[in-house]
Amino acid sequence: MSARIHHVSLVVSDVAVALRFYVGLLGLDVDENRPEMEFAGAWLSLDGQQIHLLQVPNCDPVAGRPSHPGRDRHLALQVENLPAYLQRLEAAGVAFTRSRSGRRAAFVRDPDGNALELIEAPAS
Repeated sequence: MSARIHHVSLVVSDVAVALRFYVGLLGLDVDENRPEMEFAGAWLSLDGQQIHLLQVPNCDPVAGRPSHPGRDRHLALQVENLPAYLQRLEAAGVAFTRSRSGRRAAFVRDPDGNALELIEAPAS
C-alpha cells in the first residue's frame, strides 16, 4: 500500500491577506483549478501537492498558542536557500524563530496564526 499527502487545509480569515503571505512572500503558486464553492478560498500548488486556504469560521483557538511555532501543530515546507526566505520575512516585518534543534529550519506563523516550518532541503 502506498500513500502520500495530497493537500493540507488551513483556515484563514481573509483569503486576500493569506495570498499576500503565501504567494507574495513565500512564492507559492495559485492553482486556478479550484471549483466554485460556497465559501471563499484558494488552492496553492507545491510540486504535485497542495495547500487549501479555507475562508470559514475558525473553530480552533488563535490566542494562547505556544510562542514557538515548533511546539504547535504545523506544516513543514521544504525550501531551497532558507536564508533567502528568512531575509524576505525579516524585510516584511514577519517574526520567525530558528529551529532549536540545530537543523537548518525556521518557524513562522501566517497572518491567521497557522504555524509553518521552513526547512532547508539537503544539498544534492
